[in-house]
Amino acid sequence: MRVIDSHTAGEPTRVVIDGGPNLGTGTLAERAARLETEHVDFCASVVLEPRGHEAVIGALLLPPSDPECVAGVIYFNNLKNLGMCGHATIGLAVTLAHMGRIGPGRHKFETPVGVVEIDLIDAHTVAVVNIEAYRLHKDITIEVEGHGPVTGDVAWGGNWFFLVKESPLDLVPANIRALTDLTLRIRAGLDKAGVTGADGAWIDHIELFGPAQDPAANSRNFVLCPGGAYDRSPCGTGCSAKLACLAEDGVLAPGAEWLQESVIGSTYKLSYQPGAHGGVIPTITGQAFVTSEALLILDPEDPYRFGIRG
Repeated sequence: MRVIDSHTAGEPTRVVIDGGPNLGTGTLAERAARLETEHVDFCASVVLEPRGHEAVIGALLLPPSDPECVAGVIYFNNLKNLGMCGHATIGLAVTLAHMGRIGPGRHKFETPVGVVEIDLIDAHTVAVVNIEAYRLHKDITIEVEGHGPVTGDVAWGGNWFFLVKESPLDLVPANIRALTDLTLRIRAGLDKAGVTGADGAWIDHIELFGPAQDPAANSRNFVLCPGGAYDRSPCGTGCSAKLACLAEDGVLAPGAEWLQESVIGSTYKLSYQPGAHGGVIPTITGQAFVTSEALLILDPEDPYRFGIRG
């Protein structure tokens, strides 16, 4: 299995170039459903130890069904598929440029939740125009075991998020373990309270906000991903959900820029335009760097060829 690794603002992406499963024909959403239900071992072998770790996001490169797109892609983590992934889209664009498949300028990628457009600004810098993001619920308060009440918004940015405006803990690397434990308890509190996204969707990402450390940035965040890892980057889909909330609250005007800082200090530049359905069309700009090219070997005699699962 041929893969190319990169990181976007610190968050890793592993693009599968060759050797992925045969997902048949149909729309990308249909092929993504087959990947999740029929090829769990493949996904685990790509992102889990001993070849990966809990923060790695996989990106299976596929032929697009939309002729206007240069690539189709299915994103997945150590637990399930992702509808969209901002950092991995930036990583995929830089990877395709590294391979010589695309050059500077605008290109379209087909994802299971819709077509996204990217602008490859240079070898490392990419602006992603995401699908429409929106806020579903404002100021939902839940009880969190061992902490008490926590209030946040429920919003969609390509994945479902619960966004807490004021983090109960300082957003610094020394608190990453405590922040992970807290956000896991917040997610459990949402489940217990029956708070969901649209149509009962699981809210699998939790996002905490606080003051930025960089004077040039507008805020800092910590994001819990579905599998229990934290996002090293500011999280592209989480930033999209944040933009929907900022727009609805009248905090950020269309076209104005917002600099979002992650818990490790990396940043994305954000802006939005009004969407067709009352939400916002986010643009996320960040940098990615290719870190390795490799052939993954799945030896039939290796008891951990399909990954080490908790």
